[in-house]
Amino acid sequence: MEETDGEEIEDLPPSAKLVFKVLEYDGPLTQKQIVQESMLSARTVRYALERLEDIGIVDEDIYFADARQSLYRIEEPVAADGNGVDEAPAEKDACCAE
Repeated sequence: MEETDGEEIEDLPPSAKLVFKVLEYDGPLTQKQIVQESMLSARTVRYALERLEDIGIVDEDIYFADARQSLYRIEEPVAADGNGVDEAPAEKDACCAE
């Protein structure tokens, strides 16, 4: 693996950003499903997933419906205490304040 030197999503090519958004909106997907949703070529999606995995944004799991494929998902942000970061309460407070 190559060093990312602090690379973030903003530094990635547009295709990787699109794949990130597809995963963000549609949840865990296989590479084939990402190709269908994004309308990118399979090769471009593979490259984008590789870049996203390199910087630790996307996680690859086993797809139990077909073990020949992998399931890709966005990694959950982790708070300093080790728990998942929950942004829902802040949104709730902002929308319900009178």
